[in-house]
Amino acid sequence: MPRRPVSSKRSFSLGNYVIGRTIGQGTFGKVKLGTHVPTGEKVAIKILEKDKIKEPADVERVSREIKILKMMRHSNVVQLYEIIETHKDLYLIMEYASGGELFDYIVSKGKLQEKQACKFFQQLIAGVEFIHSMNVVHRDLKPENLLLDVNNEVKIVDFGLSNSYLPGCTLKTACGSPCYAAPEMIAGKSYHGLGADIWSSGIIMFAMICGYLPFEDQNTSKLYQKILNGDYKIPKWVSDEARDLLKKILNTNPRDRYTIEDIRKHPWFKITSLYFPPKIDQNIDEGILKGVEELGFDPEKTRQSVKSRKHNNLTTTYFLLLKKRLMTQPTKTPKPPQDPRPRRPETNQMAFRLDPKSHRRRENSVNNGSVSPRTKASSVSPRSRDLRTKQIIMPKAPPEPPARPRVYKGRAARIRTPFRDIRKTLNSSVRQSPRIDIIMRRTFIQDVAV
Repeated sequence: MPRRPVSSKRSFSLGNYVIGRTIGQGTFGKVKLGTHVPTGEKVAIKILEKDKIKEPADVERVSREIKILKMMRHSNVVQLYEIIETHKDLYLIMEYASGGELFDYIVSKGKLQEKQACKFFQQLIAGVEFIHSMNVVHRDLKPENLLLDVNNEVKIVDFGLSNSYLPGCTLKTACGSPCYAAPEMIAGKSYHGLGADIWSSGIIMFAMICGYLPFEDQNTSKLYQKILNGDYKIPKWVSDEARDLLKKILNTNPRDRYTIEDIRKHPWFKITSLYFPPKIDQNIDEGILKGVEELGFDPEKTRQSVKSRKHNNLTTTYFLLLKKRLMTQPTKTPKPPQDPRPRRPETNQMAFRLDPKSHRRRENSVNNGSVSPRTKASSVSPRSRDLRTKQIIMPKAPPEPPARPRVYKGRAARIRTPFRDIRKTLNSSVRQSPRIDIIMRRTFIQDVAV
């Protein structure tokens, strides 16, 4: 077991790492920015405090997340490099994405042009396809769980609600974030994991193109009914191709919902050059092994460790050097051209919007599980950093009084609250949120299912 970390006021060292500032916070500990000394590359270090992982359910959840992370080696999925254990903590050395969350990127832009959204969507689908090729379901896909690296490449993170499944088998646990959850999951039915993740991907596509979510209501019961009925409207500025693909993905019947093969064949998916993720886990790269040897590590032991899919200092050095080379030869996202079609005037109301009260209230009042910290370096204002969508078991929140709509003169009759301006409203809503009874949750799911 490694010796106790040597600490200082601002940073401390642990093995081959210098651990610096905090970049995330979760139930079981913090996420800090670290530097791998031999290569000089940045890493995200998730620190799990053993004293906080006492309940059997928490132990099982952490163990399952680590097991799944060890399986993941794909350019669009965050990679676990190494695990270091001390008497008090577990240190998960993970890939660092310096570009922050896709959530913050959408907030800063208001909404994305379709070619740029298509590029992100291609990367998301590539990651989802790989995850399910390993018979793993994510179950909490949302912009907060998609990080961007220095080249704006998407990285899927936060496998806290993920699970393995047998091919062809269905799942029963309803979990995730309500606004992104598939209707069959909300109805309490058995569901196929891939279909649920594709639905969530469609919600993300809608959010990128439109700047807000398709399903929102301050009343949780009405929100669930909208999702079950597929009650949403696509703005007029969305192209016909994107509109058609959204309808095919956001199909409430999971049997008729588009599959990944269908999505790849759709015309909108091809409006920009097709994305082919770099291969990071095929043949051993001799050039990288030579670099490992120059740093003082045994190249043959490194070769065997990589082939055996181990997670140690040798494989960490190998993959960090490989990532460094890939970063110098990125698959760049082309700059989207100006859209020639007439557009509505941009206003502050076109920012990434969600319901101000019910969204945070229903997603924070029930969850007692962990929230995976954010491994990011955000450049967005502090007002939007706290608006994080937590993972929950799908419950019914208590009825809430309808909010008085805001009206203005113009085409629309109602202004949806900008997502970046609702921090105070959310905080007050959380403080006033009562505890929800388990029986109430089950009753609601049964009522909705009928």
